Amino acid sequence: MQDGTANVSRPTRRQFLRTVRAAGIGVLAGGVAAACAAEPGIAVPAAGDPGEVIRIGYVSPESGVLAPFGEADRFVVTAMREFFAANPVHVGGRPHRVEILTRDSQSDANRAADVAAGLVLDDGVHLMLVSGTSDTTNAVSDQCEAAGTPCVATATPWQSWLYGRGGRPETGFAWTYLFSWGLEDVQAVYADMWDQVATNRTAGALWPNDTDGMAWGSPDLGFPPAAAERGYTIVDPGNYVAGAPDFSAQIRAFRAASAEVLLGVAGSADFAAFWRQSAQHGYQPRIATIGKGIQFPATVEEIGAAALNLATEVGWSPSHPFTSSLTGQSAADLAAGYTTATGRQWSQPIGFAHALFEVAAAALRAVGSIEDRRAIADAIAAMRLDTVVGPLDFTAGPVRGVAKTPLVGGQWRPGTATPYELVIVSNARHPEIPAAGAVEPLPTLAG
Repeated sequence: MQDGTANVSRPTRRQFLRTVRAAGIGVLAGGVAAACAAEPGIAVPAAGDPGEVIRIGYVSPESGVLAPFGEADRFVVTAMREFFAANPVHVGGRPHRVEILTRDSQSDANRAADVAAGLVLDDGVHLMLVSGTSDTTNAVSDQCEAAGTPCVATATPWQSWLYGRGGRPETGFAWTYLFSWGLEDVQAVYADMWDQVATNRTAGALWPNDTDGMAWGSPDLGFPPAAAERGYTIVDPGNYVAGAPDFSAQIRAFRAASAEVLLGVAGSADFAAFWRQSAQHGYQPRIATIGKGIQFPATVEEIGAAALNLATEVGWSPSHPFTSSLTGQSAADLAAGYTTATGRQWSQPIGFAHALFEVAAAALRAVGSIEDRRAIADAIAAMRLDTVVGPLDFTAGPVRGVAKTPLVGGQWRPGTATPYELVIVSNARHPEIPAAGAVEPLPTLAG
């Protein structure tokens, strides 16, 4: 399967989804490339307005439990529509209008797959963009891989995106690409923060039963071997059911082991419930590093005073010294623009959503025709680009089709203009991103 312009009859969306699911390509299924090769008749339809309008699909969770990851999308998409209206993308020497077609995954992987299929088959998008954790990115990427539509994903650890889809490091995928950080980066950032607080080096693990939880807790690629190398013991009571209301089993296990480090990748609502119950049952770690769920100001404000010094990874902030290749905005400019437009505090997904369009524009400008989807995919695979989230190099790996982004660590502190602000406290691997404080223990056991 070379491109999406083969002269074949167009399958309906229902036929396409049925073929994909029958081939074992679903929310977490693998074997995508093999299934695609076995079904050469599945192709992206020719666009209805060739050479004039570029259609970009964008899928993210605007509602549901993952909505914090999509909160800034309307701001970013509106800004991009205005930018492209004033700055058409030149392809093959001719200016092209840009249409951005957004779809809400509703925080459901099956819904994400369905709307992605609609964008490919009904709307004939030339390029798909997707963000909002592996629950969204994997399902959309799988649909694009099967259909031969170039796709760029972000805001998902590369292990969750690659292995969660049955991919192999040496081959990657033919049509789908990712820029993000990896578990190795989260592990290094968390360990640096742990090492700065005196603990018994026992960490309680809060893993959900989703793709990210399985990846983070993997005995091969996840935290257990990395923590052991640094002298930490992980207490793993087993993956909890995402959305579960009761965390008493996990809390009992952590208390029994006197786990003074808390480690997890819980969603916002799950962590808020866990943290509230921990206080009720007297579980008080000295440091807590939580991925995914506490990256957002709204979540932290809901937790209240108990959120002080909670730590998480930081993939983008106004302090990042990077500039947009499209608009020339600095990270600080972009964050300030969001606050001015919405009245809300910046959050990390702003930078990654913006960078998706930087990659899209660079790929489209590199080809001679928007109908040559293979050329668009190849342009992404060969891309080196300085973006607002940092320099991207899709040729460097760590695996085929993945570009790494820098990662630092932060803690939530009382703000000046806002109730809480995320302060960078760990930048050992990326000193170019300035730290604004040092790691502090949770206040319940301070002193």
